[in-house]
Amino acid sequence: MSGEPVRSNLKPLSLHVPEPKFRPGDDVDFSAVDVPPAGAAPRPDTHAAASSFTDLAYTMVRVLDEQGQAVGPWNPRLSPDTMRRMLRHMALVRAFDERMFRAQRQGKTSFYMKSLGEEAVAVAAAYALEHDDMCFPSYRQQGLLIARDWSIVDMMNQIYSNRADRLQGKQLPIMYSVREASFFSISGNLTTQYPQAVGWAMASASKGDTRIAATWCGEGSTAEGDFHSALTFATVYRAPVIFNVVNNQWAISSFSGFAGAEATTFAARAVGYGIAGLRVDGNDALAVYAATLWAAERARTNAGPTLIEHFTYRAEGHSTSDDPSAYRSAGEPNAWPLGDPIRRLKDHLIAIGEWDEERQGTMDREVAEQVKAAQKDAEKNGILGHGLHQPLDSMFDGVFEEMPWHLQEQRQMMMDEETASGRPWARKG
Repeated sequence: MSGEPVRSNLKPLSLHVPEPKFRPGDDVDFSAVDVPPAGAAPRPDTHAAASSFTDLAYTMVRVLDEQGQAVGPWNPRLSPDTMRRMLRHMALVRAFDERMFRAQRQGKTSFYMKSLGEEAVAVAAAYALEHDDMCFPSYRQQGLLIARDWSIVDMMNQIYSNRADRLQGKQLPIMYSVREASFFSISGNLTTQYPQAVGWAMASASKGDTRIAATWCGEGSTAEGDFHSALTFATVYRAPVIFNVVNNQWAISSFSGFAGAEATTFAARAVGYGIAGLRVDGNDALAVYAATLWAAERARTNAGPTLIEHFTYRAEGHSTSDDPSAYRSAGEPNAWPLGDPIRRLKDHLIAIGEWDEERQGTMDREVAEQVKAAQKDAEKNGILGHGLHQPLDSMFDGVFEEMPWHLQEQRQMMMDEETASGRPWARKG
């Protein structure tokens, strides 16, 4: 038919399917990962226009160099005491993770998620935020609570879903909720916390408060619609919020390419929305602290939101339900070019004469004993493996402000049946 385009000279269309560089059994070579020198990234004024430093979304903010020295304009110049406290909190997170991981393997709880290799992302950020700034975490930011000195016994009670669990067994283990620590309820539905954080930040601004919000998600869930809805609202209203994207290279068993990592950085998402974007060495505690402090000042002075991509690596499985050896090379964790965040901060303190291996060993033993003692205290309240620890009639407590009439009737019927049978439906602790 006349007028139809002639395409006989074109090759057939093809679809690109991202493929990770290394699969089980492959040798690992991360030499293609571009790691710029520490101290090379410029530090703009916190009120600078986002369009004037878009290059920071494509490079990497780094402070600690290969010799363990803090260099460059992003060096936060923290006191040795502050860095030692930060190091201890990171070590405590790791010890906590290890013991709770083993507790799951022993059948004491059903589920656990470690943050091995990502401790700096949460702990250093917590140090840079004010204690009453509201955190909207994903499920690998237990370091926020630990850095805010929240009770690890209380956290374990939630993991065990025991009679002292403040959430009464209504949440999956590790999905904490601590109003007193400005720590919003963790949700297993990915990235729901992003629009919640923006809404909270907008409310804080509309009330004339001075508190800001910070939220975290993994790189994989930047593909969720909630992520983009949140950034749209934050852009339009200049909400005082910090968006943290933890790029640990793997979203469960899908590598970061499926969320767009082959095309550009995740910090570059900020450029399209016209907000500040930083790409940070997520295994450098001082860089994470400096970037978060910069973003917090920007938010608190009405200069708008910031998106921070934390370039890091998930050293172990997604959770206790995951076997990473089924989809990635076993050599990846040890080959990761940015090293271990705890070791790097330790090496920095040693390099400046404020720490040594002997004190490190003593600290590691102390935090291990602290976690062990906390576990004993928590297990006095019961463990998940021993059955139901909450009365069955408390099933809807804390769920409804006013319980619907039909549920009130059903609960009463259940209690009447329990009384008639003489058999309590919940174990007593």
